[in-house]
Amino acid sequence: MAVQQHRASKTRKRLRRTHFKLEMPGMVRCSECGEYKLSHRVCPSCGTYKGRTVVSK
Repeated sequence: MAVQQHRASKTRKRLRRTHFKLEMPGMVRCSECGEYKLSHRVCPSCGTYKGRTVVSK
């Protein structure tokens, strides 16, 4: 098991964590109603997917 030899400074620690952050999900506009939705998912506001009504509201 690895044992720490020297204390890592705040800068080194923060440099290592620069890629550890939240990302914005892929949002696209619905072709039917124009609301933003997650791609490859049914639109929560109008219930359509690929131009077809899947969920009736």
